Amino acid sequence: MSNRLYQGIIHQMKDLLVGTVGVLDNSGTVIASNDLALVGEVRQGIREELSYAADTLVIGGYTYRFAGSGTRNDIVVFVEGEDQNATRIAGLLAISFCNIRNLHEEKYDKASFIKNVILDNILPSDIYVKSKELHFEGDERRVLYLVRFAGRPDLLPYEILQGMFPDREHCFILNISETEAVLVKDVDEKDELEDIEALAHTISDVISSEFYAKVSIGISTVAETLKGLAKAYKESRVALEVSKVFDTDRSIISYDNLGIGRLVYQLPTTLCDIFLQEVFKKGSLESLDRETLMTVQCFFENNLNVSETSRKLFVHRNTLVYRLEKIRKITGLDLREFEHAITFKVALMVKKYMASKPAKF
Repeated sequence: MSNRLYQGIIHQMKDLLVGTVGVLDNSGTVIASNDLALVGEVRQGIREELSYAADTLVIGGYTYRFAGSGTRNDIVVFVEGEDQNATRIAGLLAISFCNIRNLHEEKYDKASFIKNVILDNILPSDIYVKSKELHFEGDERRVLYLVRFAGRPDLLPYEILQGMFPDREHCFILNISETEAVLVKDVDEKDELEDIEALAHTISDVISSEFYAKVSIGISTVAETLKGLAKAYKESRVALEVSKVFDTDRSIISYDNLGIGRLVYQLPTTLCDIFLQEVFKKGSLESLDRETLMTVQCFFENNLNVSETSRKLFVHRNTLVYRLEKIRKITGLDLREFEHAITFKVALMVKKYMASKPAKF
């Protein structure tokens, strides 16, 4: 927020103010005041002393107060006088300037603008109008990374990512919650999915090694326009949720690589129930023990190859054939046939998806 705006606000208040008031910037310089002779004056040590005070500092005939939480970038308001009335006026000015500054930054800050876009808090017709006001390149190719922290409530995702990506023109860090932050990054035409995922692995490795924290990262498809960022945010969140259900071992997942899990995750539960009832006899799936299900998983991972699966499981080929035959008798599906195997694979995923849904009472 420019000094001119602070001066303009004070000028509008001049008829309501009694005595001298003003604003100090982060260097202690008076940047606005109803006494123009004070503008440019440096008041050494005021910010430092105020940072150790409870709320206000009374010194040299003036009352000082931070317009904010007291961070380095917060301005300081001052009011002539050392009495209770001066303290009240300083408090009112601090609250007013703090709120005005926040609204101004929200209006003119690019990161706030992008956050409003991804959260659908701005009308599509206003996106390009606003981007022109901010001199924002609207048709750059961008990828959205949703970074979710686990196990370390003391860490601040937003600040960590800001430290990793200081480029404010091509990387935008957005605070989503206490455990989530978003990185929106420009990508080149030549960047492949492997390059995009490599950056996610770098983020994960740095956070793990420097902050001893575990993160999960959902990666969107490439958004070709600003409007596409809202869709990209939804994709990154779906990627995390789907991987949590179907691929719990992976901490970095791209929306492009979700496969059939993405389809299953979007099915209504009523349709899932009907599918399971039609595919399996009552209780047939539940009657399969853990060893049998592990055999099925290994069989799928080895592309329905009996010889390779038996080698990986360290069992005789005939033992594996016996287990597959047992599954056929219980479920009616012969996993050695491709169509039956596909049906069984999808059914297992649907079952897992249903188990992840909270029970309704």
